[in-house]
Amino acid sequence: MRDWPAGYSRHVFDVLDSTLSEAARMLPTLSGPAWIMAVEQTAARGRRGRAWATPRGNFAGTLVMERREPPGQAALRSFVASLALYRSFVAVTGYEDAFALKWPNDVLLRGGKVAGILLESVGDHLVIGIGVNLVHAPAPEAVEPGAVTPVSLRGSLNMSVAPEDFLDTLAAEYAALEEQFTRQGFAPIRHAWLERAARLGEEITARTMRESQRGTFEGIDAEGCLILRTAEGRRTITAADVFF
Repeated sequence: MRDWPAGYSRHVFDVLDSTLSEAARMLPTLSGPAWIMAVEQTAARGRRGRAWATPRGNFAGTLVMERREPPGQAALRSFVASLALYRSFVAVTGYEDAFALKWPNDVLLRGGKVAGILLESVGDHLVIGIGVNLVHAPAPEAVEPGAVTPVSLRGSLNMSVAPEDFLDTLAAEYAALEEQFTRQGFAPIRHAWLERAARLGEEITARTMRESQRGTFEGIDAEGCLILRTAEGRRTITAADVFF
C-alpha cells in the first residue's frame, strides 16, 4: 500500500449516488484537496451526461481541489489525471506496455477502455471524476456504436485489485504529478502523455457535435488540443470524441 499524500483528505463511502455529486455537497466543509470514493454508485455519469456503470468491485472516485488558474489551464489536469492512472495501473499490475492513453481522457488496456475521466467546475473548485473497470466492464452494446470496447482489469489480465488499494496508489501518483504540473507547467506532462498516446501517427476520426473529421493523429498542442492532419490540412480540435 502506498503512503497517503500529505495535504489530501480521504473520504470513503459504501454507497453514493455519484462521487461527483458528493464532492459538490462536501465543498463547504473541505479545507484542502480531497479524494472521495464510493464502493458503489447508483447514479454515476460520464461525458455529455452518459451513464457510467459502477458496480461493487470497480473504482469510482473524485478528486476535488480549489481552482487557482484560468479554466483552460485548470482543464489540463485531465492529462495529469490520465498519467496518474497510467502509472497506477503499471504500479499495481507490472504491465507497462499493456496500457495506453486515448485523447482526451480515457485509459486503454490492450486496446479496450478500462478507465475514464470527467472534469467539471463547481464554483471556484475543480472536480475530477474517475471510473475504473477493475472487475466489471459494461457490455459492448451498452456503449456508443463504434466506440472502444469496454474491458476490465480482471477480465483482461486476470488480476484483482481492491478499490481502496487502487485509491491509495492513484492518490500518491496524482500528488507527485500535480506537484510537477504546478512547478513546471504543462510541457513535461504533455511530453510524458504523448509517449503513451494511443494511435499516435495513425488515422483516427474526431467527432464533434457538428461534424466528423478523419485524419492522422499528430499530437496535442500546448493547450491540450488534438492536432489532426486531414485531407484539407492541419486541424486543431478543442473537444471531440475519438474513434479508431
